[in-house]
Amino acid sequence: MKKILLGKQGLQVPAIGLGCMGMSDFYGSSDRVNNLKVLEKALEIGCNFWDTADMYGPFTNERLLAEAFQGKREKIILATKFGVMRSEAGEWLGINGRPEYVKSCCDASLQRMGTDYIDLYYQHRVDPDVPIAETVGAMAGLVQEGKVKYIGLSEATPEQIRSAHQVHPITSLQTEYSLWSRDVEQEILPTIRELGIGFVAYSPMGRGFLSGEIQAQADLQEGDWRRENPRFQPEAIEHNKKLLATLSKHAADLKISNAQLALAWLLAQGDDIALIPGTRHEKYLLQNWQAMEIALTDRVIADLADQASKFEVEGTRY
Repeated sequence: MKKILLGKQGLQVPAIGLGCMGMSDFYGSSDRVNNLKVLEKALEIGCNFWDTADMYGPFTNERLLAEAFQGKREKIILATKFGVMRSEAGEWLGINGRPEYVKSCCDASLQRMGTDYIDLYYQHRVDPDVPIAETVGAMAGLVQEGKVKYIGLSEATPEQIRSAHQVHPITSLQTEYSLWSRDVEQEILPTIRELGIGFVAYSPMGRGFLSGEIQAQADLQEGDWRRENPRFQPEAIEHNKKLLATLSKHAADLKISNAQLALAWLLAQGDDIALIPGTRHEKYLLQNWQAMEIALTDRVIADLADQASKFEVEGTRY
């Protein structure tokens, strides 16, 4: 198993973890019993870095994970997030980074998950109306209380990262990163590497697109959030499928899946990068996990990067 040291505070995680959002929200209907089987298999193979958030479900994803790790909490490296407010009915209520909200969210997550500590606690999105120093100050207080071991940020700017890191060491930044979402290479990765902060890539397969399994919008279930996403509109899908040509050719030559190649390419971008691909299928869980064993040549790494750089993806990330 390849392990990644996130930050300088001692948090070590498998290079490939498990993003659990899709088990409860955004990607259409899901089967609870099957999800629990996937989580059980993940723990069995050592894929124990699980990522969730209070707003996934909302609130139900944390409860699902709690059911899965009941009696095995010490075997899980648990990451969850706060800051994106939703009602029980799923209504979007805004971003909240106020110190009192940070503390109440943490207590609520601990109660839902039936645990007395969170390994890695993220601010899901930065509140533009609250100085990040105040939010991180409250998160630091949770560390002092023993409720949280390490703290992280998600989708923060270089300036926000620097300001937060001055208040309390940031262990990890979580942001979207894949062959079709490489914005972080310009300023984000240089900033966190300068500061000694680890990186966790969410949607490392482009929300499933880079797997090659989504050839048309009809391949997405009714109720799947991607149907509303700019990159998954019919015209955008047709255009963006051109990006898969190079990926598919190399994958075929290497006798691996598109998804495995996309993950292996990301892992080759640095030994400070962990990935959290999501899946609701044991087959894909195992395929993703095996991507850690794939050693790409410099030529393949460079060719994929070059082709992706030349390609203009149609549609914004959100």
